[in-house]
Amino acid sequence: MALRMMRFGAVFAVVCLFGLGMLRAESPYKLADGVVRSSKLQGAKEAYLQMIVNSAHAANLLVLPSGDLLLTYYAGIYERGADESIVLARLSKGSNKWTEPVVVSHHADWANQNPLLFLAPDKSVWLFHTTQKGDQQHDIVYGLKSTDEGHTWNEPITVFPQLGLYTRQPLVVFQNKWLFPVYHSAGGSITSNAQKDHSYVEVSSDSGATWKECDIQGSGGYVQMNIVQTSADHLVAFYRSRYADWIYKSESSDGCTWSTPEATTLPNNNASIQAITLKDGHLAMIFNNTQAELKPEHADTASRRILSMALSEDGGKTWPWIRDIENPAITQPILPLEDAEYSYPSIVQSVDGTIHVAYTFRRETIKYMRFSEDWIRHGTTVGGKPEDARHEGVASLNPMHRPLVVDATPLFNLAEGL
Repeated sequence: MALRMMRFGAVFAVVCLFGLGMLRAESPYKLADGVVRSSKLQGAKEAYLQMIVNSAHAANLLVLPSGDLLLTYYAGIYERGADESIVLARLSKGSNKWTEPVVVSHHADWANQNPLLFLAPDKSVWLFHTTQKGDQQHDIVYGLKSTDEGHTWNEPITVFPQLGLYTRQPLVVFQNKWLFPVYHSAGGSITSNAQKDHSYVEVSSDSGATWKECDIQGSGGYVQMNIVQTSADHLVAFYRSRYADWIYKSESSDGCTWSTPEATTLPNNNASIQAITLKDGHLAMIFNNTQAELKPEHADTASRRILSMALSEDGGKTWPWIRDIENPAITQPILPLEDAEYSYPSIVQSVDGTIHVAYTFRRETIKYMRFSEDWIRHGTTVGGKPEDARHEGVASLNPMHRPLVVDATPLFNLAEGL
């Protein structure tokens, strides 16, 4: 039976009465209408999705065969709050406006989180997400399937029999097998039980009917495994670090046996990252360019105020080009006590070579941007500030690259001028 996608009014009556009404009446985000406009960062386009409830987080994008873009994330009152729902928006090919987000998966009294989209070889679209009631050790992974590019969805099914697996990064098809990166969370905060948070790859040879679990040896504390195919017989994976030190990397030739994760030269703040292989074979990474004070095996966090793009031409060994898309000079906080968080990014590339990214914008909406690969090469990074990153833990640019001068006009003032 196909599920009809719902607007939030049908699900969050209380939120609509108290939270949504207040947001629309008082919010200064006058650009949060889904319209794609020119960015202050010359050469890029951007849009802010409509603010439908109090909180939005954890975006993931998918390019469809038709050329449409799908964007999913979870929305509700707060992270892990009961009644958080999985929502979906669409940017139709040739359109300059994202549709209003609609609910595609909701389970009363449960927190639904970390959705991701997957285009199967048969062109069906899958949406996977976790749902929990209580702690993370009892998470369930749900899957929904669409045969019409995400316009309607089947009833959700339970994907894995075991509890406590968590999702974040997209699946990869490699040597006719589905590779689904997951991790086990021991529960608590993102700094508690770090060593017990462990990565796995669930492998299916029958299009998701059954799964074989492959353990990533030495991945204690390294989670949200992001698998990238670099050749017909080689995979690279990048990891978030619970120790807020570096982005970690491992490699595989079969998708099940992986090398022990090792630190890259890019910092990590114990927050999500995402990378893809571009059509020319280069790697593009979107990440928070900051880290905590380095203390061996000490779980920590660092600021999410700087979000950057990085580009590698040697399979992720070096990242000579880094450009900020968010930092305190580009976009300043607007509301009192507002948390200037830019996090949990997603990145895809469309057939014309355009790079598309989406990410959490201050937990209040999702921001979308698009630009070319070459655009990344013509910017710079502030690389953190003393209050949120150690100097030696900040990724730097080749000094030959010219810094970018950014207009620091607040978003509120920009909106007033439209």
